[in-house]
Amino acid sequence: MKILYQPFGIIARMIGARLARRVFKAVWGTIDKRAPPRAGTEHTTLSKVVTAAVIEAATTAATRATVDRASLKWFHFLTGIWAGEKDPPAEKK
Repeated sequence: MKILYQPFGIIARMIGARLARRVFKAVWGTIDKRAPPRAGTEHTTLSKVVTAAVIEAATTAATRATVDRASLKWFHFLTGIWAGEKDPPAEKK
């Protein structure tokens, strides 16, 4: 049944990627008014480059997890099918 979820997952990931970029730009905008530096930027410090990379990775991961979970819950609500991973059965003692 996961194959039914794939189109929804692809669309959700595309939306999530755009949302993650916007969240990162908003967070970086509170730190520095200029664009976030990349590793190849000539006149910037190592700490700014690393800080920008860490913030970008954190916001991207958090946004991706939120969008993935929301799309799975939405798909489950609409179809009654859980397309994500199932919990392993509990072990009896």
